[in-house]
Amino acid sequence: MEIIKIRYTFRHKGSGNIEMKWYSIGQLEARAAAELSPAFSDEYELISRDLFTGLKDKNGREIYEGDIIHCVHWFFDGNEIEEHFTALVGFRDGSFTLENINSRYYSDYTAEENGKGICWIGDINYCEEDYEVIGDVYRNPDLLEAAE
Repeated sequence: MEIIKIRYTFRHKGSGNIEMKWYSIGQLEARAAAELSPAFSDEYELISRDLFTGLKDKNGREIYEGDIIHCVHWFFDGNEIEEHFTALVGFRDGSFTLENINSRYYSDYTAEENGKGICWIGDINYCEEDYEVIGDVYRNPDLLEAAE
């Protein structure tokens, strides 16, 4: 990973609107957070800090923890099978993950307690053409529910 970046997600206390701000570690070290954005004021509630994975999707969009992505993956079980699924980008045990996967392969072999699959991003031979950020868990949680 060349540059460590963090996406901050805030909720405005008055309106309830969700706002996101992206900063590199260098920007955060250069000045106080309050000088970077009004979102660091008392008018906002910090919801999350999400790390940049170092990966981009097929449109060149950076992929962060908390993003919801559409994935295309090919499985080989004697036949070539193309499978499409939606997943949540997470971070566990020092690695970025795809979680809440509703997929025949991942649900059968890597299911969590909720019956959904999980895998480390490197496990599925990352190829940016196979990923597309379609939203995030803060503004579009319905995308995960729709995938069920």
